[in-house]
Amino acid sequence: MSDNYITLKIGKQKNIALIAHDGKKAEMIAWCEENKEILKNHFLCGTGTTARMITDKTGLPVRGYNSGPLGGDQQIGAKIVEGRIDLIVFFSDPLTAQPHDPDVKALLRIAQVYDIPIANNRATADFIIKSELMSQEYEHEVINFQKNIKERSETL
Repeated sequence: MSDNYITLKIGKQKNIALIAHDGKKAEMIAWCEENKEILKNHFLCGTGTTARMITDKTGLPVRGYNSGPLGGDQQIGAKIVEGRIDLIVFFSDPLTAQPHDPDVKALLRIAQVYDIPIANNRATADFIIKSELMSQEYEHEVINFQKNIKERSETL
């Protein structure tokens, strides 16, 4: 592939962000409990309330950031840019308006830019967590941001 792209590697131990809107927190906790044996082999983080509830109910260690409406979605987005998130499991509630919807959209956009797998419902999360790739290294290509910035700065 051209130098317009770079190859990033996701290691065997994944950095997984766990996020759930209020109406989906119980479903997220149940999913984590059902997949505890797999999840315990990975580094887990999440938005504030979700992270705390998962840890309290399942015993899984989940590093908590701020709650979504208080900037947690943006913190996780920043971790994606830093190369510190490999997978997002985000049980969103499509039937309830969210006051921080622009933050959610920004998080999903940056995950797409960096080619991060996103499960935004239980079925997709099940397919991903049961994938053979969960226990393997995985290489994927993303835009060569340094080259892109250099070229943009020269043409603007």
